[in-house]
Amino acid sequence: MPNAPRFRPQRTIFKPVVISGCGFWGGQEIEVTLLPAPVNAGVVFVRTDLEAGIRIPALLTSRIEASNRTNLYAAGACVEMVEHVLSALAGLEVDCAFVRVTSAEMPGLDGSAKGFVAGIDSVGIKDLDAPVNPIVVDQVIRVGDDAAWIEASPPQFPGLSIDYQLDYGEGPIGQQALSLCVTPQTYRESLASARTFISVADAEQLRATGRGLAVNPRDLLVFGPEGPLDNHLRWPDECVRHKMLDVVGDLSLAGRPIHAHLRAYRSGHRLNAALLAKLLTECQLRACA
Repeated sequence: MPNAPRFRPQRTIFKPVVISGCGFWGGQEIEVTLLPAPVNAGVVFVRTDLEAGIRIPALLTSRIEASNRTNLYAAGACVEMVEHVLSALAGLEVDCAFVRVTSAEMPGLDGSAKGFVAGIDSVGIKDLDAPVNPIVVDQVIRVGDDAAWIEASPPQFPGLSIDYQLDYGEGPIGQQALSLCVTPQTYRESLASARTFISVADAEQLRATGRGLAVNPRDLLVFGPEGPLDNHLRWPDECVRHKMLDVVGDLSLAGRPIHAHLRAYRSGHRLNAALLAKLLTECQLRACA
């Protein structure tokens, strides 16, 4: 069957790799070290700047509500804006890794997952001696309302596919749509380099609150009335590609690959998490039945 589960081995990276850069929110220099992890370890963040070296698992149970980003919390510590590094790991099918970070915040890099993908590719990926256990969606599950929604239905191929519609009304971003089967190849080619975007009004509001002071329009896409300021798009539909990049990262908080076809309309981090919560609940109910 074309949509039967693909029971590939769990994977990790061959050796440690360091990715560093400035945090978009706090403006400090941050160093992230990705390290190999054993079978069934999943992805775990480790705050090396704290005495205890607190570990924060990349699971939905660790997620806390935050504006315009995905933050995780455990044992009194937080890691912030984790969606891009998680997206890179999930997009390349890296299931197990330790993510050592010198700050709560992840480096913003260029606003995409490109730098994390380059780091992973520079050291390579290896198979582990156990299979993945994917969540295979077998019914339509939907969250949201007419203004914004996301739904999962049975997979169209053995993995994740996404059909995303972005709608910013009138203006330079406008309406964009893209459909993609997410594989390591398509992730590298079509999603990894898509950058975070923000309106100039929202950027000015952040600066007024003392955040984002180290970021300028060359670091990510800041949209004015005529389009990006002091920057150029990598694709005409780069904004919808970044939304899909975020979906891949947010859904990785399942701790397992998800095999499903997703349809989304104006969905963001909150709705992505709500869909995942509903998926995990349904999965648990079936396991107990």
